[in-house]
Amino acid sequence: MKYRISHPTKKLHGTITLTASKSESNRALIIQALCNEGFTINNLATANDTKILQQILNRARVSKTEGVYNVEDSGTAMRFLTAFFATKPGTHILIGSERMKERPVGILVKALRDLGAQIEYIEKEGFPPVKIIGKILTGTGVEMDGNVSSQFISAVLLISSELPNGLVIKFRGDVTSQPYVNMTLKMMEEFRVYGQWHDQYISVSQQKYHKKNDPYYSFEVESDWSSASYWYAIAALSKDADFTIKGLKHPSLQGDAIVADIFTFFGIKTEYVTGGIHLTKIKSKTEHFGYDFSDCPDLVQTIAVVANALGTSALFNGVHTLRIKETDRITALKNELNKLGAEIKIINDNSIELFPKPASTDLNTPNLIINTYNDHRMAMAFSALAMQFDSIVIDQPEVVKKSYPDFWEDLKSVGFAIEEL
Repeated sequence: MKYRISHPTKKLHGTITLTASKSESNRALIIQALCNEGFTINNLATANDTKILQQILNRARVSKTEGVYNVEDSGTAMRFLTAFFATKPGTHILIGSERMKERPVGILVKALRDLGAQIEYIEKEGFPPVKIIGKILTGTGVEMDGNVSSQFISAVLLISSELPNGLVIKFRGDVTSQPYVNMTLKMMEEFRVYGQWHDQYISVSQQKYHKKNDPYYSFEVESDWSSASYWYAIAALSKDADFTIKGLKHPSLQGDAIVADIFTFFGIKTEYVTGGIHLTKIKSKTEHFGYDFSDCPDLVQTIAVVANALGTSALFNGVHTLRIKETDRITALKNELNKLGAEIKIINDNSIELFPKPASTDLNTPNLIINTYNDHRMAMAFSALAMQFDSIVIDQPEVVKKSYPDFWEDLKSVGFAIEEL
């Protein structure tokens, strides 16, 4: 399936209520499963990743001691559940898609084994699928490189309530995506498990999750700042923007809230209003753009598309984790921006440079098809080009279900035309 996307006025006006954060939702679900006191999660994400995690946790509550669980293409579910099941008695097998078999989990498995976990690789060493024989983990200390995926760190932190001797995670080097680790710690604090940052390690003493002493307590999930980034891109490439996004907070637990600051460079002003944010256009800058995305790697594709469309050369640092996402995002980005005349230079594993050709130099592109590589962020990032081209064709548009299932409907609600091909 393909979608042809266009916008007749190229102006972004209106209001949407943004989809909920899958990052907060997935952490909340693990805490809920580990908490002895029941509580409600409000505004749970409808993202496929969250649905998969919730379904598996619900199944696990019933089967308890054994099961084979398919995480499909959800890296978060694979990582969080590997840690979760390591603490639950019984035999648990996690399988996934073919792409999931290419996404490494060896760093996480080693850390869990250091805590006493019994985990076996079913096929290739260091990669899913895995067999987990859950038990009480009596270890206390693990050591990890700081530049690993933050989900490995968060997966271990979230099960600290199950460790009878507490937890210490020591880091070699600076921690990548530290805001996501901080999100995990803040959500743990909400349920009375307190972790403490030290210079090169995090410590968590033995504590159990407890909800607040309020009979009506529920946890409210914020809307998703990563998903907001696509609307920032659309606004930046529009002729005019007067747009409200409901559901976002300031300050936010989410590291991708930095998108509001980043997009001032590309001519978008953010006003924090009751219940959300309001976007308007200001003068964009024209000089070379450079940023370290170590703390917010999910923004790279979106900002690369915008920079190219505006003719702004750009240096992206902190991109080393993009190779092991839903696809090799650096290669995917390079391939699709090449179609637009841009050049991506790979400097090293952590840095790429963009030499653009502005999209506005050729508005008539009826045969241009953007491949998405089974990656939701490729589909949504490149959709912003409908504000500069006559139209843009997105292959496999259904991939957005992973994080933002209502994306195409939200586009339609503010004047985009979407034709199924």
